[in-house]
Amino acid sequence: MGKKIQITEYLDIDLEKELWCCNRCGRELISARENYKDGCLIYGRDPRTVYDPIIDAPYNFAHDPEWVRFVEFYCPDCGVMVECEMLALGHPITHDIELDVDKLKEKYLVTE
Repeated sequence: MGKKIQITEYLDIDLEKELWCCNRCGRELISARENYKDGCLIYGRDPRTVYDPIIDAPYNFAHDPEWVRFVEFYCPDCGVMVECEMLALGHPITHDIELDVDKLKEKYLVTE
């Protein structure tokens, strides 16, 4: 097992293997040089299933499913929700964490 550093509540990076890993079950998701979300199961939800309308009217404070999607990202093994985001329809999945893997390796891996 490689040297793992916790990055978020649900994500670790294995510096020796240069992989994103699930913090809960240890599942290796994808290269740490790529967007971790691409290694997750992705579920696009109608935003009305998350945010209920406040009033019964055409404009009701609920997000319009014709405009946005609620996107959830899950570990393929244990099913923990790693991240979620609201995206406009047609908008690509955001790349919210980009690490300098080489600098992290310099800092945390001891060369002998």
